[in-house]
Amino acid sequence: MNPHLILSFLFLSSFLFSPTHAAGGKWQLLLKSVGISAMHMQLLHNDRVVMFDRTDFGKSNLPLPNGRCRNNPNDTALKVDCTAHSAEYDVASNKIRPLFVYSDVWCSSGSVNSDGSLVQTGGFNDGERRVRIFDPCPTCDWKEIEFGLANRRWYATNHQLPNGRQIIIGGRREFNYEFYPKSQGAMNVHSLPFLLETSDGTAIENNLYPFVFLNVDGNLFIFANNRAILFDYAADKIVKTYPTIPGGDPRSYPSTGSAVLLPLKSSKGKSVAAEVLVCGGAPKGSFVKAESGTFVEALKTCARIKITDPKPQWVVENMPLARVMGDMTLLANGDVLIINGAGRGTAGWELGRDPVLNPVVYKPDNAFGSRFEQQNPSTVPRMYHSTAVLLRDGRVLVGGSNPHIRYEFSNVLFPTELRLEAFSPNYLDSQFASLRPSIFSPQSQVTVGYGQKLAIRFSITGRIALNSVSVTMVAPSFNTHSFSMNQRLLVLASENVIAVGSSKFEVQVTTPSSGNLAPSGYYLVYVVHQQIPSEGIWVKIK
Repeated sequence: MNPHLILSFLFLSSFLFSPTHAAGGKWQLLLKSVGISAMHMQLLHNDRVVMFDRTDFGKSNLPLPNGRCRNNPNDTALKVDCTAHSAEYDVASNKIRPLFVYSDVWCSSGSVNSDGSLVQTGGFNDGERRVRIFDPCPTCDWKEIEFGLANRRWYATNHQLPNGRQIIIGGRREFNYEFYPKSQGAMNVHSLPFLLETSDGTAIENNLYPFVFLNVDGNLFIFANNRAILFDYAADKIVKTYPTIPGGDPRSYPSTGSAVLLPLKSSKGKSVAAEVLVCGGAPKGSFVKAESGTFVEALKTCARIKITDPKPQWVVENMPLARVMGDMTLLANGDVLIINGAGRGTAGWELGRDPVLNPVVYKPDNAFGSRFEQQNPSTVPRMYHSTAVLLRDGRVLVGGSNPHIRYEFSNVLFPTELRLEAFSPNYLDSQFASLRPSIFSPQSQVTVGYGQKLAIRFSITGRIALNSVSVTMVAPSFNTHSFSMNQRLLVLASENVIAVGSSKFEVQVTTPSSGNLAPSGYYLVYVVHQQIPSEGIWVKIK
């Protein structure tokens, strides 16, 4: 055969069978300005998103209402500031409401409590030991507890526990953890030497904002730098040490990869397996090099591990694009969206280059080598301090990006970003409208217990594939610094789908058996048909 034909065939084959599939998804500009840089975001069960940046930026572009001002002698930028540094976004009306936060929330952490309130902890300066609570109501504002924490928490990670409390792990030079709410009269702090062992000795440690997930056995998977443990927080002991991630490069702040707990699938008579996926980050030494003007290419690898295996091992595959500071968001159908970030550098002021505008969808059930699908690009660079959260309608809300010490809108590589966008995965394309389920019962928020049957009724305008219907249950997460705290998705055990009318159907599911699988609180529940999800409904489990 002609050698030129052979080369042409090989080239064509490599293109046709590339693990990166055709681009998809659509972008929508929602607001030209929300007035603040959305450094932290959390969806609440009233379909409103609370967002905030930091109080020591100087003036924001969002005035506080009714002439209100924040008078804080401890602030390092403005002692008197009449602008907001927190806001509530109403998804339905596409409007912003300014919120009043007093102490500095910079690089803080949080999680939604079982009653649906946002419990947010720590920060910088006068905010480092604060606990702040936001109740979801049309007129609610932040309430602050000055010494709600025993230790300073800056760059810490929170997770909701089965007993209804939150655990707060780590922070800048805090190699320990504590709980909230506190036991009566106790402010106990517990040492966690693992955090000291994963510190690389630099000023920023490379083990901040550790990746934390509640395992199905009730223990915590904790990943910091390039290592992971399974931790029994009740007994204060490590029960398993996992292999070091292949390559040994750090993945947590400021090397800032991201991580998700992959969908947990319930089925009769079988134990639930749990897998963690860690993607992107920056090679060892990238932060120091970036500070001196050398911006190293970000990591292109994802590593996946089944944390419930007796002898777990990491399995590594390559993303289509190298990425640091990317956000990993679980989509309604169980896929993983990898979005935002840079191609070179690290997290930190002015230390990222080459914005990665194309999201990537990771399909965990596909065969190795065919899991990634590159998506259509945004036109907005989302660098350091960007965020992304899943909405009830299946879109992903994307905001933030401010790689500067102050608000900077001109004469910089990447201006402070106040625009708010939505990314619509291709499951929302009009071509799938006939396949998309629409839940009509329950019609409003419903409360269920553990291990209970729940009948969900839905309609489909097109022809249904009865064996291609599933139900997912998603915990809305607190997203900041490329990690979504408390994020988890369960695929519920279900009975056969039955017809209940013309183009109307019912699927009966069993709710999770315990708080180890799903800590009590509010979840989004979706019916998924041929990988096309419905709009979600809010379900409270307790």
